[in-house]
Amino acid sequence: MYTARGKIEQADLLDEYLPLVRRQALSMQVRLPSSIELDDLIQAGTVGLLEAMGRFDASQGASFATFASQRIRGAMLDELRSRDWLPRSVRRNARAVDEAVRRLEQSLGRPAEETEIAGELDMGLEEYRQLLSDTNSGHLLPFEALMAEGVEPGIEDASIDTPYRMLIDEEKRRQLAEGIEALPEREKLLMALYYQEELNLKEIGVVLGVTESRVCQLHSQAVSRLRARLAEHD
Repeated sequence: MYTARGKIEQADLLDEYLPLVRRQALSMQVRLPSSIELDDLIQAGTVGLLEAMGRFDASQGASFATFASQRIRGAMLDELRSRDWLPRSVRRNARAVDEAVRRLEQSLGRPAEETEIAGELDMGLEEYRQLLSDTNSGHLLPFEALMAEGVEPGIEDASIDTPYRMLIDEEKRRQLAEGIEALPEREKLLMALYYQEELNLKEIGVVLGVTESRVCQLHSQAVSRLRARLAEHD
């Protein structure tokens, strides 16, 4: 990358990895409100890719693909955090959903039904579903936020593995895996289709027999269940 042909090689590398930027932006879309433009995510991710090209050090052992993927995703998340795009009222409602889910599932000993959560919030079912759409999803993915909190003091680069970070990551992953396993079957399937099989909203909707907007609602509800469960461990 840093030879006399450096500029040409960087251009080739940019062409090769720009599709990765778009894929990551599309992947993030399901967890964001419609007001966030795909082009804005792609622009931020492209900046992250350019930074990765400038900072990559092959002697550290990581592949460029892994390093670039981390930088691209980190740049997109930084862009979203800088906007503070979720209204306070929606944040309050999202926390209220988490608390309602936590109380219900502790008392019931099973995943709460939508109607039960709506009742706990003193809402009608449609009002509750609209809230799920509005919060889709105010905290992105809870695991990402929790991982950010696990960075060792004095270490700003979340892509750097330290013994402390690796220990925290392992524990959080275990808790998250247990939380996903405890989800209702349809929500568990949705998470697998989206995060493992990497299907888009339309494809997931076909599998589940629901609309794309309903997929977003179910995803938001699943995330709320996971946040509530992880909060118990904390």
